[in-house]
Amino acid sequence: MRDGFEAWCEGPVRSRDPGRATRLLAAHALARADAARRAPLGFARPAVRQREVLGTARAPFRTGDAYAKGGRERYGLTPRTRADFAACLGEAAEPGLALAARAARACLDVAFFHPFHDGDARAAPLVLVHVPAREGVVLPEVGPPTTARYADDPAGAADPAALVGVLNRPRPPSRA
Repeated sequence: MRDGFEAWCEGPVRSRDPGRATRLLAAHALARADAARRAPLGFARPAVRQREVLGTARAPFRTGDAYAKGGRERYGLTPRTRADFAACLGEAAEPGLALAARAARACLDVAFFHPFHDGDARAAPLVLVHVPAREGVVLPEVGPPTTARYADDPAGAADPAALVGVLNRPRPPSRA
């Protein structure tokens, strides 16, 4: 089975920035190992991967408001932000929810909470990979989770779950 994250890193990411591709692949290996051990997602696991991605010794939860897109988007920090983020990530293991929904939601949680000072767009696909991998599922296509939707758009929030569901469907064998 093709691993879409590895293919994405070895393709477009490596062609733009070989160092970034190497760091992402190392973080991906950590995510797969965590998933194989069925380690809970929490904040600690993505933080370890984020250190790998950024090539830094620390990747703490941000201590102030976060900004994206040249400062056009602001992600506020409240006394509950970290606890709310942890609770949302905990839902990624809820057996009563569809796998695609849990994976997409965890990925979106990283995007909307912006837990790190830098590199949240690189952390999100690693979380997306972790959730299905805990159940032995490898997504054949993975790329940066981008959308032109807003956090308060329920239909737009459902789009990533539908996409993960499509990516997880069995494919017919190719004819060589």
